[in-house]
Amino acid sequence: MTTVDIDPKLLTLAANTIRIISAEGVEKANSGHPGMPMGVADYGALLWLKYLRFNPKDPQWINRDRFVLSNGHGSMFLYTMLHLSGYDLSLDDIKSFRQWESRTPGHPEFHMTPGVEATTGPLGQGISNAVGMSIGSRVLGSRYNAPEFPLVDHRIFVFCGDGCLMEGVSGEASSLAGHLGLGNIIVLYDDNHISIAGSTKLAFTESVIERYKAYGWHTQSADGHDFTAIDNAIQVALSETSRPSLIALRTIIGKGSPNKAGSHDVHGSPLGKEELEATKKNLNWPSSEPFFIPEEVRALFASRVEALTAEYDTWQKGFRAWKEKDPERAAAFEAQWKRMVPADLREKLVASLPKPAPVSTRKLSGDLLQVCSKEVPALIGGSADLEPSTLTLIKGSTDVQKEAFSGLNMRFGVREHGMGAIMNGLSYYGGFIPYGSTFLCFSDYMRPTIRLAALSSIPGLFIFTHESVFLGEDGPTHQPIEHLQSLRLIPNLWVVRPADGLECAVCYAMALARRDGPVLLAFTRQNLDPLERRADFSASEIEKGGYVVWESAPNPELVLIATGSEVSLAQSAARELSATKRVRVVSIPCTELFEKQGAAYRKQIIPEGAKKVTIEAGVTTGWREFVGGRPEDVLTIGIDRYGASAPAKVIAEKFGLTTQTVVANIRSTFSW
Repeated sequence: MTTVDIDPKLLTLAANTIRIISAEGVEKANSGHPGMPMGVADYGALLWLKYLRFNPKDPQWINRDRFVLSNGHGSMFLYTMLHLSGYDLSLDDIKSFRQWESRTPGHPEFHMTPGVEATTGPLGQGISNAVGMSIGSRVLGSRYNAPEFPLVDHRIFVFCGDGCLMEGVSGEASSLAGHLGLGNIIVLYDDNHISIAGSTKLAFTESVIERYKAYGWHTQSADGHDFTAIDNAIQVALSETSRPSLIALRTIIGKGSPNKAGSHDVHGSPLGKEELEATKKNLNWPSSEPFFIPEEVRALFASRVEALTAEYDTWQKGFRAWKEKDPERAAAFEAQWKRMVPADLREKLVASLPKPAPVSTRKLSGDLLQVCSKEVPALIGGSADLEPSTLTLIKGSTDVQKEAFSGLNMRFGVREHGMGAIMNGLSYYGGFIPYGSTFLCFSDYMRPTIRLAALSSIPGLFIFTHESVFLGEDGPTHQPIEHLQSLRLIPNLWVVRPADGLECAVCYAMALARRDGPVLLAFTRQNLDPLERRADFSASEIEKGGYVVWESAPNPELVLIATGSEVSLAQSAARELSATKRVRVVSIPCTELFEKQGAAYRKQIIPEGAKKVTIEAGVTTGWREFVGGRPEDVLTIGIDRYGASAPAKVIAEKFGLTTQTVVANIRSTFSW
């Protein structure tokens, strides 16, 4: 790693540049958080100018250090650093902070701004994502590093504040990081004793240092405005390779502001024109010109980039030599890094299915996952201590543990929220398609991380089992009722509920091929009867999200629309009704994909003139609007109350989800 000694006066000028540019950006927007950037400017300048390894011309360089701004409300710090460091982020972009379609949104967003490694802002997420990034680097290193060429030997640096460490997700992820001995994470904690409501004494008086020691972290404390103390602390942290490191840096929020520094007034509001001018005067700022950057600071950052470019070129030379020397391993790495999925994966998965028989979709999922793990090298994941129930263990592979990171199985522990954030970190890192699993009811613990995956357009599989009241005796605390529909409300998330083995196989292939967002897969605990499909059916129809499974005759008078376990129920009811009516059964494994097909296809599958019945073992909210038509022509069958503790067969009877009750309900509703 290239490091340099920097004149303290130049460092001070660089830090003050960060303070002024950040404060001016917030002032111009009349919105934002100037206090954090002004408080962390000293150790931020030192980190970026002496330790952080990057190349602004190649922001996706595999072996760059990752910098994660967990306290993302301080985004002006990151934007200022990216601009000063030569990334494709202009001063005009800085001046457009928080404006429509600008590349400098209020909180950093992945893919929007070059150099932003993760979408942060919801506190605790960034530090938890960093744990996933660290795991990713350790796994890649264990698989591909060679004695003569360490493909990945970088660090993950994190800035976080009190809010990040108050949120529970950071505790979950940090606990796992300590267990795994992730020695390449260094967290610089902005210990400024201020939150948006006032002093942290109001609600946060624990010893963060002692808590992180208990997690198994290496910990230090230092003055966050003393360059020598900061430098020494980072050096010690870099030498610690067996434990993650936390450095608590005591700072003054809004440092440099003569009247607001050290108070919550500078946390989430602009300084104000007068205070901004007073701050410039207080810092002996050399110009009254807005967004002025001293030439000495420009030159300092340019010099750092030049030194790093030479290091980057050396790495690239070694990379080329490594690929020539070991083409087989290089090809394996490329396949993983590019998240390659075989073009014939769907066919291979379909071919692996057992003969049709009553079976749970979680069992089918577990078997298909074994095939996927062999065909898709980027796939890695595990469960929240529920593998015996979710059936998501990759057989024949080892676990990811501190002794060896080359395995495919992640042991997340009972940490659903942390699991989701770590999954996202693996996805942000690159080269991985992560999966995590638990019961669908516990998606409540994961909703923030699922939403962020969708918002960030990153791939990942959220695998949920026990997806309805039919899990039975565990009762209403474990029986999801509103979950499927509430999760369908998240934009850019595919919610997939397969009805049998064929749908499971096709949906896994679709999910693994997706690159612009996550996929949620919901599987049953109970066995399902195999579906009978029409003679001209093609498996590719499943990819449309909705298709005709079976019909008694063309031009149906009645269309039964169902998902997952209720498709076989719909088919059973349809057979009885077909004695007197023309009946069609439609399976909707993914409403999002079905709606993407366009009105013509949707009307072809669900004709406007027919009576329509929707069947799903959950809330009926939204189904009437989904199928359209006159209210008197639509019947929604579902469960608009919490479940109950009883065997699955009893649940079906009590909630009207048997063939007999569904048929009777339809005949009564439509006076047949």
